[in-house]
Amino acid sequence: MTPVRHWSGNETRALRQAQRMSVRIFAEYLGVAVRTVTKWESLGATTSPRPDSQAILDTALARADADAQRRFELLLASGDVHVGRTRYRGTPNPGTPREWQYETWTDDLDRALFSLAKQDFARSASLVDRWLRRFGAQDLDGNGLYLRARSLALLGDIRVDQGNIHGPHSARTSYCGALRWFRELGIPRRAAQVELSLVVIDEMLGHVESAAKRYTALAADDRLCGRDRARATLWVGTALAKHGDHERAIVAMGEASKCFDELDEPVDWAAAQQKLALAHRGAGRLSDALRYVEVARSNCPPETPMQRVRMGTAHAHILLSDQATAENGLQMLDEAARESQLFGMAHRLASNMAIRQGFERARQRGRGRS
Repeated sequence: MTPVRHWSGNETRALRQAQRMSVRIFAEYLGVAVRTVTKWESLGATTSPRPDSQAILDTALARADADAQRRFELLLASGDVHVGRTRYRGTPNPGTPREWQYETWTDDLDRALFSLAKQDFARSASLVDRWLRRFGAQDLDGNGLYLRARSLALLGDIRVDQGNIHGPHSARTSYCGALRWFRELGIPRRAAQVELSLVVIDEMLGHVESAAKRYTALAADDRLCGRDRARATLWVGTALAKHGDHERAIVAMGEASKCFDELDEPVDWAAAQQKLALAHRGAGRLSDALRYVEVARSNCPPETPMQRVRMGTAHAHILLSDQATAENGLQMLDEAARESQLFGMAHRLASNMAIRQGFERARQRGRGRS
């Protein structure tokens, strides 16, 4: 990030907008009066903060995350700080959203994430769709395009959890739209996260071998943060397990589990234990499988419907592998199926049915041999 040689009201406004802060919150963040920030921004290039304030602004810019710093550069380059409502390419457009609308849009994305965590797909999608319908890309400046990209990525997450992964209104379509804008805006971390989500879809569609290769590449991609690289490593293991290579899957999952532990990510760590349980089941080590699934359940009990369904389905799959525990497994599978249906998680329900069908076929073969 190139430092600012001299701060004026324009650069101050750009920094506030880049960090998605209101005037009041930005003033509190800097430790100055609200009227001071208002004065800087209203006078624009004709005013300059005092030297001590310049130093404060230098520090605020240096502490901003990479995305905020990139947005700051985009705002300065596009001229949006001089005319508060301009198009992305600098052409005046009265239809562009006002600043307060951007703040509301950001708030709605946070609310949509909260709804998604509870698997309230209808509410989450409604909060996102209202903004995608209200403003087209041609109406948006750099801030707006960033929010549009975030909205499309979140819509992709919603559709993945629903199991809607192909077709014109699918998760893939939403992710591809988000990827286009993140790349055009020059935000590599966000772009890489969407690329990772697209690989998940390929794996869900059965392209396991190619997904494993792409996960491996992303696990070493510096554009991603440590948590996302660890998730990519975990999904390498998932893809290998689906391909029948359980021993290599266990190694990859173990590496991811260690990373999540070091990063203090308990939910991801528990997910890794659950996947390790299934990999050990695939390798024929049922006692190890049960141990890992119990570790996952006891250290990070599932709190959301999606977590409960995933954990319950994994546990049931292991129990069904032993005739002595099969009835308990079927009951647990029934519970997971009911919850999947209740919350509209089609992909989870399909996975549940596939496990049940596999169990029934194995039981029929066993009866035939007897």
